[in-house]
Amino acid sequence: MSDLTHIGPDGRARMVDIGAKASTKRMARARGEVRMAPETRARAVSRETKKGDPIAIAELAGIMAAKRTADLIPLCHPLALSSVKVKIEPGRADDTLIVEAVVKTSGQTGVEMEALTAVTAACLTLYDMLKAVDKAMIIGAVELIEKTGGKSGDYLKSDPK
Repeated sequence: MSDLTHIGPDGRARMVDIGAKASTKRMARARGEVRMAPETRARAVSRETKKGDPIAIAELAGIMAAKRTADLIPLCHPLALSSVKVKIEPGRADDTLIVEAVVKTSGQTGVEMEALTAVTAACLTLYDMLKAVDKAMIIGAVELIEKTGGKSGDYLKSDPK
């Protein structure tokens, strides 16, 4: 069975065997956005809602989610992460918050799933923190922007938003 095969000869899902892979420094950067009414974004940026600071809480949720990715995504290897940073900033449009996560490790497999999970959890937390004000928010554009390390080499999205 190839190390890229997820389905065994018996038709059952299997975790990829990374035992023979070299341990290298790896990084992944992902991004997503939450669109909302301009008044909702102003409230988020003010960092004052009935539930507390939505940006700080969402950034923390993203970090926590990255650390628990293997518990959420079947067949994802549990990794010892060396760094997780989640940043939420206003987008160019007055109705958008941009969420970005950078995850690093030294290991035998990449951290793309951890970065994407961090972004998604942070976006969902923003929604939760602000839903009393705006139930029409839209979560979207979650994407891998960059990754480094590993056998497949580096990746940089050619047209990041």
